[in-house]
Amino acid sequence: MNSRLLEVRNLHTYFHMETGISKAVQDVSFHIDSGEMLGLVGESGCGKSVTSLSIMRLVPSPPGKIESGSILFKEKNLLKLSEPEMRRVRGNDIAMIFQEPMTSLNPVFTIGSQIMEAVLLHQDTHTKEARNRTIEMLKLVGISDPEQRIDEYPHQLSGGMRQRAMIAMALSCNPDVLIADEPTTALDVTIQAQIMELLAKLQEEMGMAIILITHDLGVVAESTDRIEVMYAGRIVEEGTTEVIFENPAHPYTVGLIESVPRLDTKGERLSVIRGTVPDPADLPPGCPFNPRCPLADEHCREAVPELDIVDNKHRSRCFKFDQVIK
Repeated sequence: MNSRLLEVRNLHTYFHMETGISKAVQDVSFHIDSGEMLGLVGESGCGKSVTSLSIMRLVPSPPGKIESGSILFKEKNLLKLSEPEMRRVRGNDIAMIFQEPMTSLNPVFTIGSQIMEAVLLHQDTHTKEARNRTIEMLKLVGISDPEQRIDEYPHQLSGGMRQRAMIAMALSCNPDVLIADEPTTALDVTIQAQIMELLAKLQEEMGMAIILITHDLGVVAESTDRIEVMYAGRIVEEGTTEVIFENPAHPYTVGLIESVPRLDTKGERLSVIRGTVPDPADLPPGCPFNPRCPLADEHCREAVPELDIVDNKHRSRCFKFDQVIK
């Protein structure tokens, strides 16, 4: 039986700018269980990455600040930990794959030395054991000739290989939770599929929980157990992957699903969501999605909807979810 491993409760993360307060994350709550893969989905600028950085307590301060809420890992509130205590959690208990491996990997150090650093920091081991562990991890993530690759620099690897090296680094200490922030960004479709297959395989072998952050619903459709849809810093819909795709209950989710390219469109134009994600420092009154929503009325433009129950596996932040569902 799954245990609740990580739980985010009523998280608010703001950026205090000279031009005003940017409310990047507002009242976000979700959980992930052991061995589960959770999809955190939405367009760029909706708050997904800031949510992940909040969990890791890596929000740049200033200007960013976690204003309120709690982040419980095995019932321990990470926001109450001292910085040395949090450093022991990062990489060891909760690890993260960042969006762009070329900027996340240090160009002047070898791949091996960067992975070994994480092992030596968190594990009670010496250099030779750490090197052997690193070779094992490179082999595990499908990098050929790991004994040679361990001494190569990031620029000597392809984009897909660098991403695999990032995954090896994140998994080197057997974390309980892996946060994968757009792990297939800037990779071609074939490599994307390989990376997602690798994550699914490693999850099954290692039993870890994965939070998959992406704007690509096609990626989460085949990989995740549940989905949290974010818009303008809030969760606007949540449910099992099957329910979300079969019966979405928020107009934004419908728009995201309809904008995924399909083979059966027979030359039809790809559906788009008109407009753009609002500036978190200048949100519209009422429901943040109302300027882009085909169902919006006066009530939507005046009041912010709560995350209401659609059924026992499904919730939606929409006054008109009964008109959206099939």
